[in-house]
Amino acid sequence: MSETGATRHEGNDEAEAGDENPATDGATAEVVVLDYGLGNLRSVTRGLERAGAAITVTDDPGFGRADGVVLPGVGAFREGVENAGPYRRELIDAAESGTPVFGICLGMQMLLTTSEEADTAGQGDVTGLDLVPGRNVRFRGERKVPHMGWNELSIERDHPLVEGVGGEYAYFVHSYYADPDDDRAVVATTEYGPSFASVIANSEGTVFGTQFHPEKSGETGLRILRNFVSICAE
Repeated sequence: MSETGATRHEGNDEAEAGDENPATDGATAEVVVLDYGLGNLRSVTRGLERAGAAITVTDDPGFGRADGVVLPGVGAFREGVENAGPYRRELIDAAESGTPVFGICLGMQMLLTTSEEADTAGQGDVTGLDLVPGRNVRFRGERKVPHMGWNELSIERDHPLVEGVGGEYAYFVHSYYADPDDDRAVVATTEYGPSFASVIANSEGTVFGTQFHPEKSGETGLRILRNFVSICAE
């Protein structure tokens, strides 16, 4: 058990997706990774490339058409929403057109409507992308916060992002978690005190996110990234 109470894989650190796998020959989808100043771009890009994607990392708000869009993120909700503000219209347009949009960690939280994090900091209402209606809430109780380390994924419903995944472990670092308005938005859950949504998706299934870092989650993360690339290639 880790110091947070979550079961750990061998080794104390996160494992980048594809660490022990050769790069996939021949990209199958063109994916844009947004650089808005808060993402773990190197690991995300490396993982997606190994999953078979051709990657464009851009800080251009008019990033244009792609087979899929990734919104990574590490940090606070307000800062993320403000930094990603110039990309807001393009992200919403992409989602409305059916382009897969994948939020990772903070990026997933930004898919929701709002967050307790801004309230806790006395910053007032901060509106996320509202692509998956709901609110991010802080862990309460006796568990150590942030929730950091390896923890188990329990699949709650079918979604192509989690095809072939179930009972595996992923790498988490977060203090807040998504609480969607619609229970059907929950694709997978994880136990840490409460059971929380660790994978979510909108009703159309084309906007989705993981609270954990697939790019740091070894073979499980690589499978999820490959599933994402497959969704983009359809």
